Amino acid sequence: MSTMLAKIVHRSIDRNWRDVYAFAAAPENMPLWASGLASGLERSGDDWIATGALGTVRVSFVPHNEFGVIDHTVTIESGLRVYNALRIVPNGDGCEIMFTLLRIPGMTDEQFEADAAHIAKDLAALKALMET
Repeated sequence: MSTMLAKIVHRSIDRNWRDVYAFAAAPENMPLWASGLASGLERSGDDWIATGALGTVRVSFVPHNEFGVIDHTVTIESGLRVYNALRIVPNGDGCEIMFTLLRIPGMTDEQFEADAAHIAKDLAALKALMET
């Protein structure tokens, strides 16, 4: 497979990175800011299950860590696995949250831009929650 087009969607958050990481990395909190998981996540062994527009999806997260990494793999019913790189990085007294969006094969320009806009909206929701 050739290298996919990537876009980094990010947002600055005026709150300590460890606070943001602790909140954002908890699957139980994701429905509060990650609209694709608005139906909630249910634990299933080491993974989490969500139901949404793409049907039932399985989400596998990397273990909690000291680096602000919240990477996760989403497996949709068709078997397609999408790797999502999500990072919280210190920035002064606040932080940056960064999501690397990869353009999967077959995705149109419009779908790619819509995904990027969707992620930007979610990161803005997380920012609003963290800065209140």
